[in-house]
Amino acid sequence: MTATLLLALKSAWARRLTLGITLCAIAVASALLLAVERVRGDARQSFARSVSGVDLVVGPRSGSLQLVLQAVFHAGNATHAMRWESYTALTTHPAVAWVVPLALGDSHRGFPVLGTTPAYFEHFRFGDRQPLAFAAGKPFAEIFEAVLGSEIAAGLGHRVGDPIALSHGMEAHAGHDDKPFRIVGVLASTGTPVDRTVHVSLESITALHLDWAGGVPLPGLAIPAEHVKKFDLGPNEISALLVGLKNRADVFRVQRYINAYRGEALLAVMPGMALDELWRTLGGIERILQAISVLVVLVGISGLVATMLAGLNERRRELAILRALGAGSGDIFVMLTAEGLFVTFLGTLLGMALLAIALAIGAPFLQTHFGMTMQWRLPAAGEIGLLLAILGAGLVASLVPGWRAWRMSLADGLTPRT
Repeated sequence: MTATLLLALKSAWARRLTLGITLCAIAVASALLLAVERVRGDARQSFARSVSGVDLVVGPRSGSLQLVLQAVFHAGNATHAMRWESYTALTTHPAVAWVVPLALGDSHRGFPVLGTTPAYFEHFRFGDRQPLAFAAGKPFAEIFEAVLGSEIAAGLGHRVGDPIALSHGMEAHAGHDDKPFRIVGVLASTGTPVDRTVHVSLESITALHLDWAGGVPLPGLAIPAEHVKKFDLGPNEISALLVGLKNRADVFRVQRYINAYRGEALLAVMPGMALDELWRTLGGIERILQAISVLVVLVGISGLVATMLAGLNERRRELAILRALGAGSGDIFVMLTAEGLFVTFLGTLLGMALLAIALAIGAPFLQTHFGMTMQWRLPAAGEIGLLLAILGAGLVASLVPGWRAWRMSLADGLTPRT
């Protein structure tokens, strides 16, 4: 058997150019299938670890998914705001332990700006309830002080003490250059949207817009940064709230209280349920991507079968010589089957290597633009199952040229020599 397998390897090497093309096809197909599975799993994990320890996300009544995407992932544009009085009323609820207000809408070079309070750094958790930590500096304490996420600081080269200017909205051309901020802290990396966020105080957000109305600067009115403290900088509106409860058993009671709040139309959402809704929405897309990947794998393996079958007639002389040297028809069958399985195995290994290269190149892009943290790691249980399925499909497919070669060698062996 060992001699037969060694012969299969030598035979495959002799036909390396033809089989190499098929091997590359299987490698690309394997890499695609693994990439879809890896992206699907890592996307779920990245979204799930973005926030923890938050019992409710509260905001103006809209869609639950839209609210969580805005408050947690800072994605999308807020169409409505909630009143500050609603925040103060919620802080007095006996079941509420803490409330963190959020104000969104501005940006810095394409990165969102989050207006909040120092309580954000105390109560916000990510991953397995991990607190935020500072890689340098400290939380903001004054107007026009900013704390940067790690990705912004690394990507833009900002350091503690550097000045930065914010923009109104997500468009860089509408700026607040007349009121620069000073960086006082840089957060440690979290692998969440926090890394791509500029954190400032709510009073700073109000100060920025003292001479603005309706989203545009007031003509003929410009309030210098050194004069803003003469005004009342208390916020009138905010975008959303993060709420933590004293007892999680009260979550449904507090949710009903907020949804029925008479002061204004509000919506309270449990982050986990909203993320489940997101994955249910994307479930069809996941299945389509997986189906396409499976079809690509099947096409690659079909190409292997077609290549081996097409070469059998050319190898008839080779197989006849092997029979003449004492190889049985069963040996021929094993040799051809092992040859196809060997190509499939190498294809899966090469596919894993291609995936590693793709992750090394594309991971920073995915992190920056989609907030997905993807790193090379050994295949998980589900990915190992996919690899075994590819090998199993390659084995089954290799039985076809093996059986065909067995029939041909058997017929040649039974044909009388003249």
